[in-house]
Amino acid sequence: MEIRRFKQEEAKEVSDLIRETIRISNTKDYPLQLMELLIESETPEHVLERASWTHFYVAVDDGQIVGCGAIGPFWGKEDESSLFTIFVLPEYQGKGVGRAIINTLEKDEYFLRAKRIEIPASITGVPFYLKLGYDYKNGITEPDEEHLIRLEKKRNVV
Repeated sequence: MEIRRFKQEEAKEVSDLIRETIRISNTKDYPLQLMELLIESETPEHVLERASWTHFYVAVDDGQIVGCGAIGPFWGKEDESSLFTIFVLPEYQGKGVGRAIINTLEKDEYFLRAKRIEIPASITGVPFYLKLGYDYKNGITEPDEEHLIRLEKKRNVV
């Protein structure tokens, strides 16, 4: 498996991966109607828009994109960053793909310059991120109005 930067011509394949993962993995933690709205918004154009201001990566296995993830500035800040759009095809979950994506994101310049990294996590993703050293922002363990749980990792950066 290879992790590399996203290419614009892969937007539809990445959009399809995100939609499939939401439909299979996230519907166990969220109402189907809410997930269908999210699936509608995860278009190739949305992927391209996200990739325009983040460093967007894909995990590729035997020519197929099986995961993705992005890192970018947190509301334009230089010393804070955020992880976005981390998805792994259900059949690849639990096989180290997500960990490899996070490891790549944590070597990116947006991570290395940040004192704090936030993840707007789905309920589904929280246990995974907790295992990787992220913690609840401000101790809040319940989803917010966007149905997300905010996690963060603080770093000592000089």
